[in-house]
Amino acid sequence: MKLLKHFLVSVILVCTVSLSRADEGMWLPQLLAQLNERQMKGMGMKITAADIYNINKASLKDAIVSFGGFCTGEVISGKGLVLTNHHCGFDAIQNHSTLERNYIRDGFWAANNAEEIPNPGLFVTFIVRIDDVSKQVLAGVSSNMSESERQSLIDKNIAEVRKNVKKESYQDNFVRAFFEGNRYYLFVTETYRDIRLVGAPPSSIGNFGKDTDNWMWPRHTGDFSLFRIYAGKDNKPAEYAKDNVPYTPKRSLSISLDGVSEGDFTMVFGFPGRTMQYLHSAAVNQIMTLNDPAKIAIREKALAVIDGFMRRDEKIKIQYAAKYAGIQNSYKKWQGEVMGLSSTNAVEKKQAYEAEFQKRVNANPQWKSKYGSLLQDLGGLYSELKPYGYARDYFTEIVGRIELFTVASQLNALVAAWDKDGEKGYQQRLPQAKRAIENVFDEYNVTVDQRLFEALMKLYLDDQEDVFISPLFKKMAGEPADVVSASQNVYSELTADPENYINGILSKSPADAVELLRKTTAVYLYNDLLKTYQSQAQGRLNDIQSKINRFQRQYMEAQMEVFKEKTFYPDAISTLRVTYGNVKGYNPRDAVTYDPFTWLDGIMEKYQPGDYEFDVPEKLRSLYAGKDYGQYGINGKMPVCFIARNHTTGGNSGSPALDAWGNLVGLNFDRVWEGTMSDINYDPSICRNIMVDIRYILFIIDKYAGAGHLVKEMNLVRPKGKKPVK
Repeated sequence: MKLLKHFLVSVILVCTVSLSRADEGMWLPQLLAQLNERQMKGMGMKITAADIYNINKASLKDAIVSFGGFCTGEVISGKGLVLTNHHCGFDAIQNHSTLERNYIRDGFWAANNAEEIPNPGLFVTFIVRIDDVSKQVLAGVSSNMSESERQSLIDKNIAEVRKNVKKESYQDNFVRAFFEGNRYYLFVTETYRDIRLVGAPPSSIGNFGKDTDNWMWPRHTGDFSLFRIYAGKDNKPAEYAKDNVPYTPKRSLSISLDGVSEGDFTMVFGFPGRTMQYLHSAAVNQIMTLNDPAKIAIREKALAVIDGFMRRDEKIKIQYAAKYAGIQNSYKKWQGEVMGLSSTNAVEKKQAYEAEFQKRVNANPQWKSKYGSLLQDLGGLYSELKPYGYARDYFTEIVGRIELFTVASQLNALVAAWDKDGEKGYQQRLPQAKRAIENVFDEYNVTVDQRLFEALMKLYLDDQEDVFISPLFKKMAGEPADVVSASQNVYSELTADPENYINGILSKSPADAVELLRKTTAVYLYNDLLKTYQSQAQGRLNDIQSKINRFQRQYMEAQMEVFKEKTFYPDAISTLRVTYGNVKGYNPRDAVTYDPFTWLDGIMEKYQPGDYEFDVPEKLRSLYAGKDYGQYGINGKMPVCFIARNHTTGGNSGSPALDAWGNLVGLNFDRVWEGTMSDINYDPSICRNIMVDIRYILFIIDKYAGAGHLVKEMNLVRPKGKKPVK
């Protein structure tokens, strides 16, 4: 492969250096033809880079959407049907669920368009095109600028770029920094805001295995849900209206009934959230030994409290299901991250990479003058950051987890608005505060929240340096500390119905409301917690982080200059990317080997009648007993999930897994536990992404749910030519 200048360079480094492998990387789709196409074809891809990304005609990119800004989805029919994960659609499913109509427990399937349910606030965004605007954005930027001066000029240049971009009136655009601010790309987008729930399996299928199986392999979860995009009569984006019509896409994905075999090429197309592949070894060490363990300990306490209530009360179970899943997801991910970083010697590998970097820099006088002390400077800054980063994690994980403090933060903002601009400022802020408070109380139980307060604020007191602890809370807790008594002081004031209590205050005149809010213990305490964090940690943290950002940008630039034989891909930042690899099992530890496929047999082996995590619906058991799989089974078995070496992360949830021809073969929803550290240190020996086999999804839709009308919308194909589609 020819060497490419600057960012576009490729081959393998010496063994002491982090490798750019065939199955590593989150690649910009507009650069595939230049960087990756030859390699992808060598791994088995049958289509071209232009079939994946093209601005002159419909391509695969036109079937991929950012789902709500937090997941990925894909269009799978000519009538705007969108497939994403069950956990991506869970909030919508939960919002429509009640004790009498429990879609979480029982599932939901619309028999026709009229039964599809609107979801206010939910949207999908298509990427129209991606342009390199680095030259325009970095115009006038110099190395002797301060960080604030540099960012101010960049912001001004970005505003000018966005103002002058060629686009349709119904389109939008944004600019994002890549390679730590060394390059910039502009994205032209189309956003549709009338998104309706079409179908979702019961949680016993869509979240089978729940907490125990989360992040684990082998996996047997049918993690999918279906939505539909609606548009105006002109097929353009439109706000919700009854007479909107199903969207006609530029491109929808064909669906393969042939599946994949071990070694087959696969590609995942989506919006990965955040990776940090180019960190200094000191940063990786802090994550592994300090920050992750702190957050794990806090979330473990929170989960124990919520789980205890959910197991005893069905109403609380519905209220807190999404919150619990969100807390548990990161909790278990961080556990796997620590284990993976440790077992793959991530810090040592980073140090070896840095040693090679320093060796090359020292051997080149020009590089030595520019980059000679770069690694040392970065390492020193991370040492300074350590206590403040720990305080940040404690504040965000504890104060941010107690929902009364979320409410108090909105009330505190009202007081601040009054102090700044009087009644005018208060009235301007009031609608936003009311909406945020209403969202909290929609799924809130005061007893659960008080128990969370007691469990988490004890950690806040016990596990931090004294300087980072609120003086007011220390006084409230007393000596010796009594967190339970402090919680009663805070919560008793709000009565058993805090929503009505707070709404009563907000119904008063601004002057009277502010006077009462200043005296409300929860607001008073939150304000002191916030001020303590801001004065003792946040300011210093931001100052150090600003310096780290500057040095990290230089380090990124230096790596690409020093290691010219290495292909660099930018870290994920929730923008459209392509990752590719092959279907492959793995060996997580001594004497353990995992196959790359799971089957319906495994669900029945895990089946525990009435169990919260492993119950199986009677109809699914009946279909299994009769081997009634229709055209979706293979040799008398029903495939469920598979794994491959595709480099994915959060945000890739709901991303399509595509075969060599670009057909949909699976739905990405997770990574294996041993490989969750791939955000920081991708290691091909244990990093695998987990996908639901599309045939299992179709089987559930058609045979289990009886929603065959949805399958009829789809284009089913057999690219391997095994037998015709029925």
